[in-house]
Amino acid sequence: MTRDAVESLRVNLDDLAGVLATLDEAEWESPSACAGWRVQDLVAHMNSSAKLMTGQQAPPAVEGDRPGAESLAELLIEEQKAWSWEQVYAEFGPLNEGFLAAVGMMQEDPVASTEADLGDLGVHQTHWLANAFAFDTYCHLRHDILGPDTSIERELPASTDDRLRPGIDWMLAGLPQMCRDALAPVVTGVIQFELTGPGGGTWTMAPAGSDGLVSIAEGPAEADATVVSSAHDFYSWGTKRSDWRNACELRGDADLAAAVLDAINVI
Repeated sequence: MTRDAVESLRVNLDDLAGVLATLDEAEWESPSACAGWRVQDLVAHMNSSAKLMTGQQAPPAVEGDRPGAESLAELLIEEQKAWSWEQVYAEFGPLNEGFLAAVGMMQEDPVASTEADLGDLGVHQTHWLANAFAFDTYCHLRHDILGPDTSIERELPASTDDRLRPGIDWMLAGLPQMCRDALAPVVTGVIQFELTGPGGGTWTMAPAGSDGLVSIAEGPAEADATVVSSAHDFYSWGTKRSDWRNACELRGDADLAAAVLDAINVI
């Protein structure tokens, strides 16, 4: 199971709470690095995740095809976009203990190993949701609220293994399904990813099998190409928030590595 992800979510939520407590009205209403969303909309999105997990909000009713994760996130906060920032902030703190308890319960079988269909995120055992939320919180705080493309500046605790690693594990576990159609044609050799600093490690991506999914395994291997980046930067370029060319060192077959990096887009 991924019980360390629950603690990671807790620490990242604490970091977020510390920042939110210092924001003034203009900062709440300022654009985040998520296109079309103010900071308050981003917090409303994180609140909606907590409310879904605790049964305080139902998934939106939609006709036709199931919406993708990004469209679903927009639908979930549609009404809250008309709220004041005070209303959004008032929900944040009280939701978190119930949220943490809910994802903590998902680390115990039989729930933990039950498969959940997460749409364009793929099908994953339920215990991975804690990692997904830890990833989401770290990324939104450190890249979207306080990132280089926003106007807000605050001091944060250092990025540490416990803040970063569970989210990294989610990104790599989800990649084969999230990017199935884009990765399968371009992963024609073995690519090694060396993520440095807190949360880092080494992983190897190999060509797709008969199921059409590339494989990602932790640990080094003989590779045709190697990509070196900090784990913190992977959150940014791995989600297309920034260009991998500004953060990655390529070794070996640079054309292979570049094609793979262009295809990576963690949702």
